[in-house]
Amino acid sequence: MSNPPVLKDAALELSGRVAVLTLNRDDVRNALTGTALVDDICAALEWANASPEISVLILTGAGAAFSAGGNIKTMRERAITSSAAEMEHYYRFGIQRIPRAMHAAEIALIAAVNGPAIGAGCDLANMCDIRIGSTRAQFGETFINLGIMAGDGGAWFLQRAVGAHRAAELTLTGRVVNAEEARDVGILLEVTEPDRLLPRAREIAAQIAAKPPLAVRYAKRTLRLAQHQGLGEHLESCASFQGTLQKTEDHLEALAAFFEKRSGQFKGK
Repeated sequence: MSNPPVLKDAALELSGRVAVLTLNRDDVRNALTGTALVDDICAALEWANASPEISVLILTGAGAAFSAGGNIKTMRERAITSSAAEMEHYYRFGIQRIPRAMHAAEIALIAAVNGPAIGAGCDLANMCDIRIGSTRAQFGETFINLGIMAGDGGAWFLQRAVGAHRAAELTLTGRVVNAEEARDVGILLEVTEPDRLLPRAREIAAQIAAKPPLAVRYAKRTLRLAQHQGLGEHLESCASFQGTLQKTEDHLEALAAFFEKRSGQFKGK
């Protein structure tokens, strides 16, 4: 495994096949702009995705918030001093790097939402495959309240989490929902007490990490491809992927473990 990246505003912890990335700018409620968090998130994703020894990345926040999204102070400064063309460049080569990196990831992504996830912070959580939240979690697609819209692809991710009807309501009203409602509408899979959030995320991650590593990555890839492929094209991809997986050592080990009624010992080969 290559050495983990050196991060400035986030912390990366590794345990077995599970990595935990903690946004570590509680002083600005883990805002994604005006900090180094865009660079840190993308660097961590690139490292984890290129490391066959990693199966799961848990994303969480330090302090009171998961992420406040954009830093409103720097947002106002940019609105005053930057041209429209400069702003377009800023989005394309700034925060939009996150959705591209998240969507390209072949590892499982779990959001452990410890507190408010607002604006781009809400979108960041929705970019993950599985989301659990503490009772202190809140979610808001609040861009419209500031006279803007989601510049990070939030509409694309939110509709896939809650459906077009609910996504329209949340986007056009800009209202904030608590953890229980977030679970009810499909943003969250589970709600936990604050002290159980990260342990529960680790439990889910451990279940995934215990599976054959190549199968996890191929299964994740098929979930992503299924979002835009027609059935015929998707079945062709499945045939190719399945053919590859059935020739792996881990497949044979999984079969042996099944018949011998024991846990499999997988090598990612």
